[in-house]
Amino acid sequence: MDKKLRVGWFSFTCCEDSTILFIELLNQHYQDWLKKIDFVHARALRRETNGELQKMDVAFVEGAISSDRQEEKLKKIREKTNILIAVGSCACVGSPSNQRNFFNRENLDEIKPILDKFKYKEKVLKLSEVVKVDELIPGCPMNEEIFLRMMEKYLEIS
Repeated sequence: MDKKLRVGWFSFTCCEDSTILFIELLNQHYQDWLKKIDFVHARALRRETNGELQKMDVAFVEGAISSDRQEEKLKKIREKTNILIAVGSCACVGSPSNQRNFFNRENLDEIKPILDKFKYKEKVLKLSEVVKVDELIPGCPMNEEIFLRMMEKYLEIS
């Protein structure tokens, strides 16, 4: 049997609609993918056993970066994966999660206590503003056809 593709699925600031779509796609592809993929990180699929990130071939990352804590985790994910794929609009372009980046001073002053309380960054960032991104899967939720083509591409390589 060939080596399984080691995959991680991560979610940051977003509505997690791509995670929901990913889980729905498992309904159709689980039997085939189970033979070819080792989901080493996927909080939506299983409870993480410890906080340590394992080495991955491909990391699918959904959501924008809105805190220093998220930024550090994304950097650790980048260090542990060969390929990092930005999934969905928030990860690819920052929007709609980054809408507060465009608030006027009055609106920013109104939300400042919330930003401070949760230790949010001044600006919400798309993934490529923090780390190297190898591939993009646009859409809100992600474009299903592009995701499936991307999955097949990396399954063929492994």
